Amino acid sequence: MNCKLIRAVFRLGMISAVMVTNLSDSLNAADRTQGRSMVVSKQGIVAAEHPLAAQAGAEVLAQGGSAVDAAVAANAVMGVVAPMMCGVGGDLFAIVYDARSGTLHGLNASGWAPAGLTIEFLRQRGHTNMPLSGIHSVTVPGAVDGWGKLVGRFGRKPLRQSLAPAIRYAEDGFPVSELVAEYWSSGERLLRSDSNATRTFLPGGRAPQLGEVFKNPDLAAAYRMIAKRGPRVMYDGELARRVVSWSQRLGGTLTKDDLRAFEAEWVRPISVTYRGWTVHEIPPNGQGIAALMMLNLMECQPLADYGHLSARALHAMIESKKLAYADLLRYIADPRVNGVPVAGLLDKQYARTRAALIDPSRANCDVAPGVPPEAGNDTTYLCAVDSEGNMISLIQSNYYSFGSGLVPDGCGFVLQNRGGLFSFDRGHPNALAGRKRPLHTIIPGFMERGSLRIAFGIMGGWNQAQAHAQFVANVVDYGLNIQAALEAPRFTKMTFTGCDVQLESRVPGESVDELRALGHEVKIVGAFAQAVGGGQAVLRDFARGVNYGASDPRKDGAAIPQPVSIKVR
Repeated sequence: MNCKLIRAVFRLGMISAVMVTNLSDSLNAADRTQGRSMVVSKQGIVAAEHPLAAQAGAEVLAQGGSAVDAAVAANAVMGVVAPMMCGVGGDLFAIVYDARSGTLHGLNASGWAPAGLTIEFLRQRGHTNMPLSGIHSVTVPGAVDGWGKLVGRFGRKPLRQSLAPAIRYAEDGFPVSELVAEYWSSGERLLRSDSNATRTFLPGGRAPQLGEVFKNPDLAAAYRMIAKRGPRVMYDGELARRVVSWSQRLGGTLTKDDLRAFEAEWVRPISVTYRGWTVHEIPPNGQGIAALMMLNLMECQPLADYGHLSARALHAMIESKKLAYADLLRYIADPRVNGVPVAGLLDKQYARTRAALIDPSRANCDVAPGVPPEAGNDTTYLCAVDSEGNMISLIQSNYYSFGSGLVPDGCGFVLQNRGGLFSFDRGHPNALAGRKRPLHTIIPGFMERGSLRIAFGIMGGWNQAQAHAQFVANVVDYGLNIQAALEAPRFTKMTFTGCDVQLESRVPGESVDELRALGHEVKIVGAFAQAVGGGQAVLRDFARGVNYGASDPRKDGAAIPQPVSIKVR
């Protein structure tokens, strides 16, 4: 081999080596713990628990709708494709960010108990606790009036346009997705207890399976009524008549007046600061205040110094959860009926006093509520941001899977069982009473700092407030992007007493061992467990004019960007 050829081969080898080295460096730089990337767009983004719902919202954005129009479209589709989770028969809460004014607005669209539903009424019928199914668990459904209030104030399109995709899916059918098929199957026993529910949701005598096409013509007709006659048809129209008639047939107390008098309520979100960020939740009767109390307690601990998923960090957060939830259970109720010491519960000094009760060397299995100072789940979550930066954080639910298990004649939707959350103790702030709203589990979240705004939420009953606090810590303390913050392993403690806690299997083994040594009764659940809930998030960077979307792999969902309009010349 001559010298020129040798030098050429040598140079080729060096170039190949450099290419391999650069490729290796590039691959190493891409190593990460999150399983999917954020969606990034200058246009709007909708993140929902089902791709068809997110897609419907994105299409409404492309038609000129606002983030609120898109969210209502996505929510309506969720009522079709995941009827066990949410729908016309459930409640709704939302936080809306208006980009033009830079203001936040809260909406409480949770319904009240019928005027005739009282503890005495239930005791006379042999009940010793609040029923969790059947007609006496039903409260007024608030979601539809919530849609009307949201679109009426922040929408750009008529409600019928947002309902159009849901009507088509209900009429033409859709193939059942993976997790929805599992949820549906687990609800069979409840659905069989009601003839209308059986006919509507168990075609052929069983729950539809993965990939089977399901149609719901009755729900399509109900949506058409709402689209044509407006949201009040649910409260003072044909749908109201059907709901009341079904209740009366089953011996329920719901009347036309209970529906006619109900309206969703605009509320001012409550907030706390957390290491330079401001985190917002809906005020009681929801559990969002517990997330804020947790953050106040966690702020007393140097979580970043402890390390992500370390035993010290997890111990501090678990113990903070217990303290916050003890106060939640003791004080939170419908503030229109019972006074709730919101300002006292969110007081920073009160948090420092409560945080001092956390023993770094031992888990507390018997946490009592504090005395705040005097001061002047089964659910679906979705969020949306439009190209102007308007944002909505929206959560909607039937409470338990398929709610009460009851479907009024010809309606195609179940009525929620939210009344099951009332207390049967007459002396408790959350005691059942007519025209009173129960303590509520579902909560939308929102956080901001500087030019950044994040709408987020994580579903799952009593899991929600503790999951919100963990998401915020992942973003603020550990610098995770919104997708990684959703995917990160979580803990959950669904009980209000004891030292039991569930951890996803991705939590490091040494952290699990250390927590057990501290007295935590740890149960390991799946890598992406349903117990810790699934969530969605959207972020707006106003400095760059860029939107980001994230969707939790614990659900079937997706974050879908608004398609661009293309004109062919």
